[in-house]
Amino acid sequence: MRKKYASNKAVIILTVLTAVLMIAFIGMGLTERNINYFLPKRLIKMWSVLLVSYCIGYSAVTFQTITNNKILTPSVMGLDSLYLFIQTFVVFFFGSGTLNMMTGYTQFFISVGAMVGMSFLLFIFLFKGDGKNIYFLVLAGMILGNLFGGMSTFMQVVLDPNEFLILQGKMFASFNNINTDLLGICTVIVVAVILLTYKDLKYLDVISLGQDHAINLGVPYKRVVMKTLMVISVVISISTVLVGPITFLGILVVSLSREMQKTFRHTKLVYGATILGAFALTASILLVERVFAFEMTSSTIINFVGGVYFIYIMIKESKR
Repeated sequence: MRKKYASNKAVIILTVLTAVLMIAFIGMGLTERNINYFLPKRLIKMWSVLLVSYCIGYSAVTFQTITNNKILTPSVMGLDSLYLFIQTFVVFFFGSGTLNMMTGYTQFFISVGAMVGMSFLLFIFLFKGDGKNIYFLVLAGMILGNLFGGMSTFMQVVLDPNEFLILQGKMFASFNNINTDLLGICTVIVVAVILLTYKDLKYLDVISLGQDHAINLGVPYKRVVMKTLMVISVVISISTVLVGPITFLGILVVSLSREMQKTFRHTKLVYGATILGAFALTASILLVERVFAFEMTSSTIINFVGGVYFIYIMIKESKR
C-alpha cells in the first residue's frame, strides 16, 4: 500500500513539475510588445512536445511488452533509418530545392506512408505463420535499419557540402522549425490512436506475463500484437516526421516510468512515460534556448542523457 501511494505521489509531483516547467517556458520574457509574436510559437512548441511525448511513451512501453524485453525500443525496427533514407534519397537525386518544396501534407504523407507501408509489409511477411515470432520480426527490422542507414551514409558522403547542410537539418530532432500545418492532422491521428488503443491496454497487462500465459488466459494474442505494432509504426512515424528522430528518449522514459511506478498496468506506465517525455523535452528546449544559445539541438541533449542511462541499464542487467 505504501509503495502504491509513493508511486502515485511521484507521478503527481512529476505532473505538477512538468506543468510548471511548461508554463515557465511559455511565459518567460513575455511583454506587451512581443507577446503576440512569441506566445503562439511557444504554445505550438509545447503542444508538439505533448504529442511527441505520447507517441514515444506509448510506443516504447507497448513495444517492450510485446517483445518481453526491457531494453529494446521501436527504433530497432529501422523506422528512423528509413525516414533519414527518404530525406537523403530526395536530396541526392532531386536536389535540396525539392526537399524544401516538400512541405506540409506532401512530405507528411510520403514519409509516413513509406514508414507505415514498410512496417506493414514487414509484419505481414515475417510475423504470420506458426514458425515465426516477434523476435524474428525484430531481427529483420534491425537488418533493414542497418541497410537503410548504410545507403543513407553512402549518399551523404558523395553529396555536395551545401546540399548536405540542408539535409542535416532533417537528421536531428528540432522544435524550432515545426510545420504548423501538420499539427492539426497529427493531433487528430494521435487522438484516434488513444481512443482505438485504450481498451487494448488491459490485454497488454496480461501479455506482459508472456505469450503462453496470455493465450491461456484468453487474450487474442496475435490480433492484439499485430494491431499494437501497426499503431506503434504510425505514432513513431508521426513523431519522426513532426520533429525528427530522437533515438534514446524511448528507453529513457519507459525505464524511468517502470522504476517510478513499479506497476504492470499499462495505463499508468504510458501516462508516466508521456509525462517524463514532456518533462525531458521541455527541459532540453530550455537548455538549448537559454543556456546553449541554439548552438546544439534538443536531440543531442536527450541522446546524450539517454545513451548514458542505456549504458547504466546494460551494466545493471549484466549483473543479475
